[in-house]
Amino acid sequence: MKRMLANKKIQADQKSAIAIAPQKRPTNWYVITGGPGSGKTTVINLLKARGYTTTIEHARHYIDTQLVQGKTVEEVRQNQQMFQKGVLEMQIRQEAALDPGEIVFLDRAIPDALAYYQFLHLKKDEPLQKALEKASYKKVFVLDCLPLVNDYARREDEVAQKKIQELLLDVYSSLRFPIVRVPVLPPEERVNFILENI
Repeated sequence: MKRMLANKKIQADQKSAIAIAPQKRPTNWYVITGGPGSGKTTVINLLKARGYTTTIEHARHYIDTQLVQGKTVEEVRQNQQMFQKGVLEMQIRQEAALDPGEIVFLDRAIPDALAYYQFLHLKKDEPLQKALEKASYKKVFVLDCLPLVNDYARREDEVAQKKIQELLLDVYSSLRFPIVRVPVLPPEERVNFILENI
């Protein structure tokens, strides 16, 4: 009798959890992600050249907007909490403006923020948690890393590159999005591989 009552309580709790869980809208969005220097931007640009709708990477865009305001890259990156929050806010606004029915290739997505929060040992805050609860993607393409080449916006070393790659795989797996690993290939072949697997 006790077991039956316990089972009924568990079922009731599960039903109430389902009732209050946020509803994710299905989308036709595909995430292109990977550690720093994995070739994401090249792949995104080639997809755009083939006529697909794409998005921009917001970390670089955020840095560029701050540089225009007279800050240095060092100043922008000095406060990592503010930097990551600024990037996340841009990503949330961008995804909210996209048509869920349109095929879109995203240069990183909201869950990437969680991987970077973990990498930087930042506490997951409410805006990130709420955004993750609503995040919805058809498939996630994780590009295998290329030899790392740094520039004005990218400062990670190879150890960081590999760690971020692992965190991205862990985050997207934990959120149960379908993942496809994209091997190192010439750029056009990488794009073909992605399009054959959407």
